[in-house]
Amino acid sequence: MNLWLDEILTTDAVAETWQQQARVAVLADRLRARAFGIVPKNVDEAIKERSHLLKSVLPAFKQFCQTTLQKEPQEMLPVLWDLWLPLGIKLALHRQQLGRPLIQGILGGQGTGKTTTCKILSLILDCLGYRTVSLSLDDLYKTYSDRLLLTQQDPRLIWRGPPGTHDVDLGLKVLNQIRQSQSSVMVPRFDKSAYGGAGDRTTPEIVTGVDIVLFEGWFVGVRPIEPNIFDTAPPPILTEKDRVFARDMNHRLHDYLPLWERLDSLILLYPTDYRCSLEWRKQAEQEMIAGGKSGMSNAEIEEFVNYFWRSLHPELFIKPLLKDAAAVELAIEIHADHSFGQVYGN
Repeated sequence: MNLWLDEILTTDAVAETWQQQARVAVLADRLRARAFGIVPKNVDEAIKERSHLLKSVLPAFKQFCQTTLQKEPQEMLPVLWDLWLPLGIKLALHRQQLGRPLIQGILGGQGTGKTTTCKILSLILDCLGYRTVSLSLDDLYKTYSDRLLLTQQDPRLIWRGPPGTHDVDLGLKVLNQIRQSQSSVMVPRFDKSAYGGAGDRTTPEIVTGVDIVLFEGWFVGVRPIEPNIFDTAPPPILTEKDRVFARDMNHRLHDYLPLWERLDSLILLYPTDYRCSLEWRKQAEQEMIAGGKSGMSNAEIEEFVNYFWRSLHPELFIKPLLKDAAAVELAIEIHADHSFGQVYGN
């Protein structure tokens, strides 16, 4: 695959032999082709559009791979071709059809690559002429002082992150202003290092002329489920105390529904095994410690991750979305080694 990608970049006219290979490869993965709206009738035009975009994106993509991902660009070219380029084209088309700013939700747990996906999509969409801004659910955290009060009211909220620790009204205000194409919008930003890692709001980013919002987070778009499901919930929801906490967090999701209603579409980054997020977190902490930074022990990481699984368990809240066409437009599998698997379109 790398060979014929290189051929695109060094040849003005796409060779017939390459085009045939590309046509076969694109149509061979039927699920992915369906997800990106590619059929035999339009495959040649899709390949032409993608190859043209690849040439435009490549300089910025190479720099991003080397400086941010710490990887050789050649290693990432197949993912760029097979996933990120057609996804960027799909979002651009959706924006055109809407005739107003697109609010694209991206749902994924720890380590699924939400931030990387947003940055690469921004590079691609910029080359297509669209002004993109990334907004994280983390950017909507309540202030440090408000969260101190919240912890006094509910001591179970020992970490920021679960439902109830965000300023939903702030999120609504920002998304509404962008949807209405207001001339300038103050996008909130959050500094996780403030107050010894407790985090607090920092200087907002003023943006203008936004075409597409990439709104990502670990439970963006997640909706409440039936409370009786927790009667037979999987570990680490084990005790009655755990079940009460899970039901309460589930109930708090109702407060987020107005925010999710602002989403025009939702993409799900889905680990083939949700428990991968625990190992990914351990790897991330070990890398931080090796780099001279402070990090959690494995026991602390397990306690931390289990806390979030007790609040919104992936098997209960995320897995059912795979087949929910009304909730998720596109689902992308993530393997244990962080590679991408199947792409499903609903």
